[in-house]
Amino acid sequence: MEWGTVPSMLLLFIGDIVGKPGRKAVRYFLPRLRKSRGIDFVVANGENMAGGSGITPATASEVFEAGVDVMTSG
Repeated sequence: MEWGTVPSMLLLFIGDIVGKPGRKAVRYFLPRLRKSRGIDFVVANGENMAGGSGITPATASEVFEAGVDVMTSG
């Protein structure tokens, strides 16, 4: 069996997004990072996005619109 070139994928894992300041940082930096680094897929921990505790539909939408592909929780 011959093996060819396997395409690579660049992933970004974001640790804990905490409250409004964390969401603001994601909105600002993530689009720039995706473009400048050629990031293909973004996973973020969002368990503390809403006021430092929990996730709401609005906070989830905010980070998904910024470019997060998948969100995890603790």
